[in-house]
Amino acid sequence: MILHNRGKLAGCCLSLAVSLLAGCASLPSLQDRPANYAMEPDAATPLGRAVAARTPQHPGMTGISAIPDGRVAFGTRMLLARAASKSIDIQTYIWHDDATGTLLFEEIMQAAQRGVRVRLLLDDINTTDSLDRILAMLMHQPNIELRLYNPFVGRGSKLTGLMTDFSRLNRRMHNKSFTVDNLVTVVGGRNIADEYFEAAQEEGLVDLDVVAIGDAVQSVSAQFDLYWNSASAYPATSILAGVEASSAKDLAQHAQAVQASPTAAAFAEAIRNTTEVKRLLEGKLDIEWTTAHLINDDPAKTLRPDPEVDLQMLPKLQAALGNPSTSLDLVSPYFVPGDKGTEALEALARRGVVIRILTNSLAATDVSSVHSGYAKRRVPLLRAGVQIYELKPDDTTIKKHAKQIGSSSAKSALHAKTYATDRHLLFVGSFNLDPRSSKLNTEMGLVIDSPALAGKLDDALDKVFPDVAYRVTLDKGGDLHWEDGSTGQTYTADPKTSWFRRMMVHIQSWLPIESLL
Repeated sequence: MILHNRGKLAGCCLSLAVSLLAGCASLPSLQDRPANYAMEPDAATPLGRAVAARTPQHPGMTGISAIPDGRVAFGTRMLLARAASKSIDIQTYIWHDDATGTLLFEEIMQAAQRGVRVRLLLDDINTTDSLDRILAMLMHQPNIELRLYNPFVGRGSKLTGLMTDFSRLNRRMHNKSFTVDNLVTVVGGRNIADEYFEAAQEEGLVDLDVVAIGDAVQSVSAQFDLYWNSASAYPATSILAGVEASSAKDLAQHAQAVQASPTAAAFAEAIRNTTEVKRLLEGKLDIEWTTAHLINDDPAKTLRPDPEVDLQMLPKLQAALGNPSTSLDLVSPYFVPGDKGTEALEALARRGVVIRILTNSLAATDVSSVHSGYAKRRVPLLRAGVQIYELKPDDTTIKKHAKQIGSSSAKSALHAKTYATDRHLLFVGSFNLDPRSSKLNTEMGLVIDSPALAGKLDDALDKVFPDVAYRVTLDKGGDLHWEDGSTGQTYTADPKTSWFRRMMVHIQSWLPIESLL
């Protein structure tokens, strides 16, 4: 079984929970692994000059620019890598060897060839045989350093590895950051794969990143160093030693084929038209200067038991966002509040805080087992006055972009993780509101003091109904209804789903699996 995303990991955990085997494969020693750290920013580079021209007027502050568009998000990463002079540090949960993954691999290869130091920290749960061959090639390239986080010793079946070392391998690094020259960083929810950049044929994901310069960049780099030098980050050379490497020529030819593909023409054009990096270099990028605070899990969370809350970022997130007095907006693709979270949200709503939740509908989600942990909370939340919206599987923007690359069937799904209190403080990062993000995976994100950005989220939630999301309500008898405002239709069961899928969600809601979701 190959695990391509966080949802499939949860499904695999469910199937394994009743049949774990004892035993643990032996990981290589880290005794000779060198420690290294982010390079000091250089004001003489093109990015250095651009940032230095803007930051002195804003000491201790961070310049933020949001990227809601997937194509712009990919173009920004590509062009930042192209602009790099000293270093590129990339930390991610998923990197596919599809069109966008291939193009970005080729871009960092070219950066390394001109002398840029590239550090790539990749969680190992989603690596495949074909990706292993590319990684085995990259790890021997000059100026490229590659480490695998919490790796599988055997490079065969991931299912076998989980069965023999479940307690360790069930904990993953879900963090995402993309930092260039220790001067500019991209933080948010996107992994490196077509679906995150609206380039996939089958699915497009609604997501959010922010570009940051100034004070927060140093914090993101320090967080990267913490993970890079942690006890769970293994040099790829010690894990992939027996893997047959692909050639740099093969990668270059694949990248050329992607660029020449007729279906990629519209996407390639969108990348060429991405102006954010050019405007940043010219000092013209529209940036909001504010305070931004990085919060992240300690990587020791990967190797230590759940109760050690001092290693977890959820208490930090709660403290940073504060206790809302008027409004709380929650956008999370996987929303499993549990008993305590449900009670806390009910209490807030009953004292007058306007709470709005946007998550995936059952038709949009990629994992029914996670939906089961949310579905059983809907009625008590609605009774308390919480407003709930569920993303439709046919978001119009995703559909429009899919048609431009030759697909008429792309399903949309929510992947952004962003939360705002009182139209003032906003979180953007990798943290889902579920037990897996809280207790098992490591996460990170920025808490941004921005009434403008928090207000945009508030305004966006004002507009999700009727076009983008169903509104979930209770009728007079206390039964759930889903309102589709664009068609005027009201559903009495999860829209656009089969009775069998709904039944399976109901059955899964009875199982003691919530801690794995």
